Amino acid sequence: MLEVGTKAPEFSLPDQDGVMRSLADWRGQKVVLYFYPKDMTSGCTSQACSFGEMYPQFREKGAVVVGVSKDTVESHKRFQEKHSLPFTLLADPEMEVLKAYEVLVEGLTKTGRISRKVVRTTYLIDEEGVIVRAFGKVKARDNAAQMLGELE
Repeated sequence: MLEVGTKAPEFSLPDQDGVMRSLADWRGQKVVLYFYPKDMTSGCTSQACSFGEMYPQFREKGAVVVGVSKDTVESHKRFQEKHSLPFTLLADPEMEVLKAYEVLVEGLTKTGRISRKVVRTTYLIDEEGVIVRAFGKVKARDNAAQMLGELE
């Protein structure tokens, strides 16, 4: 996990509509950047829907919410539409941003294959692009409320 006080790594990834988005697009706003394992799974759906329900409150506090996973643009589009998510989802199937933000861990499966898993992690990035809060192994259901509290 990246350290608080460090500059957030820049990135350019496609969103759920295939539009390339960069961290710089949100300069001047607080960014709640959350990394999650997989679209349509129970924990990830709970987390995303919580952020969606609270999104107006995030906007009132001058923050945007951005979710990132290794899923595809098409998967993100289905996920967004099914759950009416009002925020941006970024596709990182090459896992470059996941690596840059140190949320990808490797391990061996029971069959001896190398597996890469995303550790559910959330960063709060300030208007200048500096990480001001970092939370690893967050609880999916509680993450949105936790991050809203960090904006107080």
